[in-house]
Amino acid sequence: MLKQVERAGAVVTASYQPGFGNHFSTEAVAGALPDGRNSPQRPAFGLYAEQLSGTAFTAPRAENRRSWLYRLRPSGEHGAYRPYTGARAFTIDGWDAPLAPNRLRWSPLPVDGVGADLIDGMTTMAANRDPAGMDGVTVHLYRADRDMAARAFFNADAEMLFVPQQGRLRLLTELGMLDLAPGEIGLVPRGVRFRAELPDGAARGYVGENHGAGFCLPDLGPIGSNGLANPRDFLTPQAWFEDRDEPFELIQKYRGRLWMTTLDHSPLDVVAWHGNLAPWKYDLANFNTIGTVSFDHPDPSIFTVVTAPSDTPGTANCDFVIFPPRWMVAEDTFRPPWFHRNVMSECMGLIHGAYDAKAEGFAPGAFSIHNLMSSHGPDVASWAAASEAVLAPHKIDGTMAFMFESRWPFAPTAHAMELDTLQQDYDACWQGFPKAKLP
Repeated sequence: MLKQVERAGAVVTASYQPGFGNHFSTEAVAGALPDGRNSPQRPAFGLYAEQLSGTAFTAPRAENRRSWLYRLRPSGEHGAYRPYTGARAFTIDGWDAPLAPNRLRWSPLPVDGVGADLIDGMTTMAANRDPAGMDGVTVHLYRADRDMAARAFFNADAEMLFVPQQGRLRLLTELGMLDLAPGEIGLVPRGVRFRAELPDGAARGYVGENHGAGFCLPDLGPIGSNGLANPRDFLTPQAWFEDRDEPFELIQKYRGRLWMTTLDHSPLDVVAWHGNLAPWKYDLANFNTIGTVSFDHPDPSIFTVVTAPSDTPGTANCDFVIFPPRWMVAEDTFRPPWFHRNVMSECMGLIHGAYDAKAEGFAPGAFSIHNLMSSHGPDVASWAAASEAVLAPHKIDGTMAFMFESRWPFAPTAHAMELDTLQQDYDACWQGFPKAKLP
């Protein structure tokens, strides 16, 4: 997969290398990548060698994530950062206030006339830990109708998992380009600089910030060696760079706040790189769904695409879980997700179609929070339909829901609670169930 370099605004297409967590080597200009060493005395073409570390230097080899970058200028060539006063909804303010144990749901935020790029159009919805503690999750909704033309962003707090819902999203990163369409996800590691373009003119979607250990593939256990998200279907970009000598804003998120400095060039100037810390994308249609072929609805953990482990084995800092198209064949079984209370907490969204446990009120682009031990499950209409359904083999199709699930309860931000899309009557969907009739 050869890649052309963007010069003077030339249009290029993204190209990728398959595999999850591999050690990749890629160069946009032949000879830019050193041979046999990481930091030669004089790198080719006068490039600057820089190591980007996503884990501590002494992390176990199997968990160590780092890449070597070879760039036109050192990334440290910038002035002091100052507070960034834009993106007023891109903040965790209020998340640590007293939290009522209520179920919450928001209707989709409108995209028309937002007048913002990806950063200024970001709305922080919920968080569950102080980013400075380097654990927990923050969840955002993004809306944008402008490209990030001469500014870039990086997140010192977390890696960012993008879930497009409407319109394509092109993330131009230091280590290559990710083209993401609804139904795909893309990850930008902590510290990697990027800017975003909107090929369709406008876009909307979700972002999960994982402040803890990086996302990895879940263990398969009794499932065996294949299934769920297979490593070969993850795609990491080939090297690509911008050679632009013009003013650039560089915004970073640090300890939950935004800061900005100014450069005289594009920071996306990495000509070659090698390592195992890099962006990736994944098409959710490639997920190999596992389900029952006898009875009962299996636990939703079998729908985990990637997981960020915590210090408690089997209890994730963050799981990214999907509810994809799948066959339902279970006999004498209530087939939608059952009523449940859970020690884990859930932030849920819908990419397209309908979710089989909610008959109405949960449209594509909507967002909900079901926290620690809150009672939830199908609404009355979904329960009634599933209870009376003829249990022939049936395929749930044309849908894709997901959730960020965490061991820590999610608290909505002050801004989220003030949105007019907050559904004040959400609890009503669980009212009106008939009482059971005992003999």
